[in-house]
Amino acid sequence: MPRRSRPEGRVIAPDPKYNSVALARFINKVMQRGKKSVAQKIVYQALEEAERQERRPGLDIFEQAMRNCTPLLEVKPRRVGGATYQVPVEIRSERRNTLAMRWLLQSARAHKGQPMHRRLAAELVDAFKGAGVTVKKKEDTHRMAEANKAFAHYRW
Repeated sequence: MPRRSRPEGRVIAPDPKYNSVALARFINKVMQRGKKSVAQKIVYQALEEAERQERRPGLDIFEQAMRNCTPLLEVKPRRVGGATYQVPVEIRSERRNTLAMRWLLQSARAHKGQPMHRRLAAELVDAFKGAGVTVKKKEDTHRMAEANKAFAHYRW
């Protein structure tokens, strides 16, 4: 972390098919070893499969899934007088989206035995419906923040 100024964020171009910046970020997260065309193919196939399952536009499914698994609060460890407290803090909007995307991908990659686009489509549909591993992770994060609300006065 620089001491003086905040680093400037890069401007990400929207994705070619849906013209969405959020989807372009998600494609970049899916990408491994610099293979962007493979990542795009995976994401677009997953959205098409989710469209077939839910009979709604793929971008709407993606956006609703992101909203359903985006956390608002998290806990951060804070050391006070030899003891470490888990202090609940609000999350910046950029980090919220990053966490939601990361959790979606982690849960999709955890399921083995199917092609990635099917796993991703299943996870997106689950998150769209408000169920699944990713939404559970968000709820667990919120529950932890709620349980440690007593230490909120240690917020910095």
